[in-house]
Amino acid sequence: MNRTELNLAEQRTIEDLLHRKVKVTEIARRINRHRATVYREIKRTFFKDDELLQLNGYYGMLAQKSAAQRRARRRELVRIPELR
Repeated sequence: MNRTELNLAEQRTIEDLLHRKVKVTEIARRINRHRATVYREIKRTFFKDDELLQLNGYYGMLAQKSAAQRRARRRELVRIPELR
């Protein structure tokens, strides 16, 4: 199975549907992804603020930024030092 990362449109769809209280299984069906992928994405990038509880939730743009940072860290780990 080919692994592809969630794109911004999919992340924004997850955000919108979560705010509408749609079940994760239905969200996964709508974006054509496995429900475990959606659960993992929500768990990985859920925003939590202890002082302003009304801000807690999943935000697509924040998820996209977090994914970009993870990709950058992966690239750094894969880079092989040059031999002299």
